[in-house]
Amino acid sequence: MHIAEGFLPHPWWEIWFVLAIPVLIYGIHRLKILISDRPELKTMIALAGAFIFVLSSLKIPSVTGSCSHPTGTGLAVVLFGPWITSVLSAIVLLYQALLLAHGGLSTFGANVSSMGIIGPFAGWVVYKIMRKFGIGVFKTVFVVSVISDWFTYIVTSFQLGLAFPSTHGGVLASSGVFLSIFAITQIPLAIIEGLAATALFRYLVQLKPDVADLVKSTRSEVTG
Repeated sequence: MHIAEGFLPHPWWEIWFVLAIPVLIYGIHRLKILISDRPELKTMIALAGAFIFVLSSLKIPSVTGSCSHPTGTGLAVVLFGPWITSVLSAIVLLYQALLLAHGGLSTFGANVSSMGIIGPFAGWVVYKIMRKFGIGVFKTVFVVSVISDWFTYIVTSFQLGLAFPSTHGGVLASSGVFLSIFAITQIPLAIIEGLAATALFRYLVQLKPDVADLVKSTRSEVTG
């Protein structure tokens, strides 16, 4: 879903920057609070960021001007909530744009908005619903990861549709075309990502049994 450098025309690349920046500023604030209150979580935060980096670096050609890949954000959403996930995603996307030619600087705001903000927030809503109904944490990790991934690509399709509306059907028709192309690769990729995130979370719980309790206490403090 990394939209390539220079692919979004004016004013769309600027608009997505305007939307992303306030979220990142607040996310940095929340991250500072978390690290100050729970310095022992630095390793877990780094692990969540590394998971996003590894999975989102696996690019498969898809829509012209973009690509398909897992996002890796669902695990961070479960561990730390959507605000901090937005910061971790932004760090990953900036590194990839500067050093891996994956995404771009002019499209940074759009990529952060889809992969780092809207996708994770959709996953967070699902997380809250599933936990409210007492659904197991491993099932929750799987579903949150899948939903965060799918919503990232729904947003990316809409971003491309806004920038390049169809002459017959406008934005919705164009977005539908982009989404249908993404779906070919993204539906199975999201399911694989969900399985990978669940396996990693299960391993963390086995390695350190208090991780589940740590997640509960962290999320009550960080996401309310």
